[in-house]
Amino acid sequence: MSVNAKLLEVTERIKKRSAKSRAAYLAACEDNMRDGPRRRRLSEGNLAHATAACPILEKTELLGAKWANIGIVTAYNDMLSAHQPFENFPSIIKHAARRNGATAQVAGGVPAMCDGVTQGQDGMELSLFSRDVIAYSTAIALSHDMFDAAIHLGVCDKIVPGLMIGALRYGYLPQIFAPAGPMPSGITNPEKARVRQQFAAGEVGRDVLLKAEAASYHAPGTCTFYGTANSNQMLMEIMGMQLPGSSFVHPNTPLRDALTAQTTRRATQITALGEDFTPACRVIDEKAIVNGLVGLMATGGSTNLTIHMAAIAGAAGIKINWDDFADISHIVPLICRIYPNGVADVNHFHAAGGMAYLIRELLSAGLLHNDVTTVAGGEGLSEYTREPIKNAHAEADTVIFRNGPTESLDKEILTTVKEPFRPDGGLALLKGNMGRCVMKVSAVKRDKWFVEAPAIVIDNQNDLIAMHKAGELERDFVAVLRFQGPRANGMPELHKLTPILGLQQDKGFAVALVTDGRMSGASGKVPAAIHMHPEALLGGAIARVRSGDMVRLDPLNGTVEVLDVDLSTRDVATMPKAQNLSTLGMNMFAPMRAQAGDSEAGASVLGDPDWMSE
Repeated sequence: MSVNAKLLEVTERIKKRSAKSRAAYLAACEDNMRDGPRRRRLSEGNLAHATAACPILEKTELLGAKWANIGIVTAYNDMLSAHQPFENFPSIIKHAARRNGATAQVAGGVPAMCDGVTQGQDGMELSLFSRDVIAYSTAIALSHDMFDAAIHLGVCDKIVPGLMIGALRYGYLPQIFAPAGPMPSGITNPEKARVRQQFAAGEVGRDVLLKAEAASYHAPGTCTFYGTANSNQMLMEIMGMQLPGSSFVHPNTPLRDALTAQTTRRATQITALGEDFTPACRVIDEKAIVNGLVGLMATGGSTNLTIHMAAIAGAAGIKINWDDFADISHIVPLICRIYPNGVADVNHFHAAGGMAYLIRELLSAGLLHNDVTTVAGGEGLSEYTREPIKNAHAEADTVIFRNGPTESLDKEILTTVKEPFRPDGGLALLKGNMGRCVMKVSAVKRDKWFVEAPAIVIDNQNDLIAMHKAGELERDFVAVLRFQGPRANGMPELHKLTPILGLQQDKGFAVALVTDGRMSGASGKVPAAIHMHPEALLGGAIARVRSGDMVRLDPLNGTVEVLDVDLSTRDVATMPKAQNLSTLGMNMFAPMRAQAGDSEAGASVLGDPDWMSE
């Protein structure tokens, strides 16, 4: 099947826009490539420091032989359920490396905060910036020049994007991701959401709410809804940065451990000392980025990736914007239903055919680029139509890849391009006199898309919660929550508002949210125009809206606007003094807030290297 003409057009547009920066990036990567073990250029003193704590076999090989050395960059901590399984991964990797004629060392650790723990709390204002801290930390881990490839251990919201940004800045090295997998299914996600709304309505107490939450988040592994963490895993696979079929295998299972060992084996093969040198700069190119955007649209992925993908692409010298997202959304149908776009979770998605079926279906419709380089090698992205099984008749870490399903095993979860759940993707770009923003429409019922109602302007999400408790939200309204952008307070997620807004919507009121902040990757049934820029703190028009203004959201026509008002004639509101910047280390992040870019450009604080300048 030839590639869709519009997809080719978007890809060529990105290539043209990125020509100078991409060429300079590739040139910088080529300049840093070297044959043989990279540690050869280190002094004897450098090597002695780097090997002092190694077991004798590893020390011997590192000091004198030609074995490749694999760096492990880990986001392990045992508070995050998705990252707790990584405790044992370095041991698995080191043993697998030795069996395959290589060594492995933990190069460094990166922070990994949980948005589920900080949701609605002060710590959420550090969440987005943690991505760039992780990128910095990844760069520090790889800066020793001891490593011929790197294996990255990370799953969740900001961790994978941060690792990717750091990895791509070392794009001359092969890089590969080893995921941990999702936890087993607990109570259904719709049931969890129902209890949350009951609590918001005062119908149940905290004991019932806690019981439901604990039954949902109950074991090691990724949360099972299709939020940012699982969107990350889909992206790493469809962009060729981890092995086929590795995204959604449960942790602490024989197949998961075998996949981790197989990832190590593959890492040794794609070093400059192996037979298939595959540096990251050749994996992540314009076609791989477009494939990632297609995957987001086809699955109804997290809105957080509208920010992170720009930052990831930028780290490889590639420039994308929300017009690219929107144009791809117009041609890529929604063929997955995973909560919040449906009732199934990622385990059901995996059982119904998972990534192998998804990629096969999109390739067959000409909606993906097959001619890409991946860490799996072989025949481009078509290698990812296969799925792994453990070889029970060979050594412990052997994985066999077989052809994945050619038909969906549950058409309520995975369907075909010809008979999609929606004819277009899950994202809309909105523009108007308030600015530019995005809206996830895949989980919003069509009759709830269009909202025209008076604004309730607030500067803190807790203000809306107080209004709800006071009974002041029993009406149609558009909550305009401003001063939530990157420069203002780090662009926190505002998922805390979801139960209240969903409750009022269920009562029959027309409700929506407009904000320069973020919603959770699990944002769902309530229309939410988010990531608005220019943000309020920088004088964006959202800072000129007043309570009572009539606001219209119209994702079908791609508009968000205040009606019958010339906003340019109004004064810009002043951000109220924050009360929490001295707590939880918040004041340490003032320099990051001061230099953060806008959300469409990735909201990054890293700054552009020389090769990104025109």
